[in-house]
Amino acid sequence: MSEVFTKIYFILPLSSGGEGGVGGHFENLAFMKYFPLRQQWVLLVIALFLLGSLYFSFVYHPSPSSKEFVKEVAVEVSGEVQSPAVYLFQNQPTLREAVERAGGLKEAALFDTPSSSEILETGTRLIVTKQSSQVPSSLFPIVATRNRGEKEEGLHAGMKRDEIKIRIGSMAANKLLVFSIPLDLNRVSAEDLCLISGIGESLAQEIIAYRDRRKGFRSVEDLRNVRGIGEKKYQSLKGFFTAR
Repeated sequence: MSEVFTKIYFILPLSSGGEGGVGGHFENLAFMKYFPLRQQWVLLVIALFLLGSLYFSFVYHPSPSSKEFVKEVAVEVSGEVQSPAVYLFQNQPTLREAVERAGGLKEAALFDTPSSSEILETGTRLIVTKQSSQVPSSLFPIVATRNRGEKEEGLHAGMKRDEIKIRIGSMAANKLLVFSIPLDLNRVSAEDLCLISGIGESLAQEIIAYRDRRKGFRSVEDLRNVRGIGEKKYQSLKGFFTAR
C-alpha cells in the first residue's frame, strides 16, 4: 500500500508549491507503511478525492450545453427617439421597453396604455413619428370681459397639438440577414431575394412568380416546387426563409 502512495507522490508536480505545495504535503507518503491497512485505504480514498477535485477545478471545462444558448431578439427603433438604432434583448421586449432602450422620445408624451404593453418579436421595426393635429375650437371656449363688466363667450380659433404615433413594421431585409432573421417569403421582394447568396435575378423572379400564381407560400418547403430550385439548392436556402 505504501508503494501506491509513493506512486501518487511522484505523479503530483513538485513545482506546484515546493514544500508548501501539493508535492510537499505528500513527501512523507513512503512512511505510510507504518499505518494499519484500513487507515491506508481511507487515506488513499481521500487522496484520490483530492486529485479528482483538482482535476475538475483546473483541467476539466465542459462545453456549454446547447440548451443554455439564448438567441437574442433584435428590434429597430427609428424616428423621434433619442438614439435610433437596432437593439438586442435577451427576451421579447414590450413596445415601451424598446422605446426606453432607445433613450425615450425626443419630446415628452404619454404612451397609449394598450399599445405600450404590446410584445415585439425579433425583426420588428418601430417608426416613431410626430404629427400635428388641430384641436377642435369648441374645446377651448374663451371668456372675454367688456368694460362694463359684461361677459361674452367666444370660440378659440383652434390650437395645434403634436401627437406621437408609433408604427410597427419589419426591419429591412439586409438588416434581417445581418441578424440571421429569416425573410418572410410572402412579403419579400425580388431585390431582397437577390441579397441571398445563390439567388440571382432570374431565380428571384421565379420565386415571385410562383408566389403570385399560388397566392402565397404555405410553407418554406414550397420552394421545392419553384423552377430552378433542386434539392441541393433548397437545402442551402431554406434557413433564410419563413412563411407567414
